[in-house]
Amino acid sequence: MTSRRTRLHLLQKDRFLRADAKVGISLHCHTHHSKEDLDFIPFYANQIPIISRCFNKEVSKYEKREGRIVDFKTAYWSPPLTPAAVFENERAQIAYLGLDAFVSITDHDSIAGSLKLNSSDGCARSPISVEWTVPFENGFFHCGVHNLPADRASQTAMLLREFTDSPNPGVKPSLEELFEMLHRQKDVLIVLNHPLWDIEMIGQAEHEKLLSNFVGSYGRWLHAVEVNGFRSWSENKAAMDLAESMGVPLVAGGDRHGCDPNTVINISRSANFEEFIDDVRTLKVNEIVFMPEYRRPLASRQLRAFSQILTEYPELGQRAKWMQRVFFDIGDGNGLQAVADLGLVQGPLWIRGAIRTLGILGNPRLAVLFRFVSRQADRLPEKIDNSAFQSSRFEYLAGRFPSESVH
Repeated sequence: MTSRRTRLHLLQKDRFLRADAKVGISLHCHTHHSKEDLDFIPFYANQIPIISRCFNKEVSKYEKREGRIVDFKTAYWSPPLTPAAVFENERAQIAYLGLDAFVSITDHDSIAGSLKLNSSDGCARSPISVEWTVPFENGFFHCGVHNLPADRASQTAMLLREFTDSPNPGVKPSLEELFEMLHRQKDVLIVLNHPLWDIEMIGQAEHEKLLSNFVGSYGRWLHAVEVNGFRSWSENKAAMDLAESMGVPLVAGGDRHGCDPNTVINISRSANFEEFIDDVRTLKVNEIVFMPEYRRPLASRQLRAFSQILTEYPELGQRAKWMQRVFFDIGDGNGLQAVADLGLVQGPLWIRGAIRTLGILGNPRLAVLFRFVSRQADRLPEKIDNSAFQSSRFEYLAGRFPSESVH
């Protein structure tokens, strides 16, 4: 499939890419420095009949015993792998294709892992990056901000985090000023990540209204729209249409949280990360490769990732068990604590059973079962060249950005 700005490729197994590119660029990777919100748990737990019954039973028991509700709003979990482990995992996959690798770590609202990796020997091809949570109206969006200048990275990340935590319109710098500040740095890339995902859980129609308002207000500073490795093909096609309407290219972001490498990468002939960014920002071109693993039904890959997230890793020491990577504030005055520090040894029996079930269902050998129940629109086509953009879905956004905007 070819748009005016982005070429998409579907990689067949055992094919090398050295003839097509010099480097593979893996964007949107999460490490144990990411704090992943858990406020979605009640919403999704109640969508699954068996899990719902067990979940509500355990919550009710806790509330009766402790005399207070379980607060999921401040709770979070962190992925299992270190920045170095994620980098090596991504580098190895790209090296197998015959390419050198650039790997951009983007933990949620934190550059701690990115800084650590950037200062390590052998990781010079890893920029300082972050996935910025941008509050907007009654929701929020995620923007990948890649390649912050090393001498200003900590200060910039602090300003972004302060806005995330306290998005007060009367406090400076404003959101417009923050986007402008990032945009003025010519080697920084700003990507609108998974734009069609109703991450706020406000309903798809309301989310798309929010998206329209956000892009209409701040689209001039967005350099690209993401094709996401953990979103469905139909949702990614809608993101492609959004990018076309905005007049920006697509970039691939894998959004990995588990142990498997990203299922979508970018390829380029650039000599360094700055040249890749210049292609996207100035020339507005990019090439994306869907790895063979992206063909597996999304539900199967998600279950495998969940299983990996909940697996025990003895080599991680104090973070070996999932209960050491999940944090709650139970209202006892001690703030956020790991579940393991709350007196639990193995966790409720139903959770242990759920972990074993996830491990079985996430086995790649069972992927064919999920394919039978997945929607046709969510299946990656056999020949990606035969797919077409939904050119009219977001065309109302075309022309809404000032002509003097410089990408």
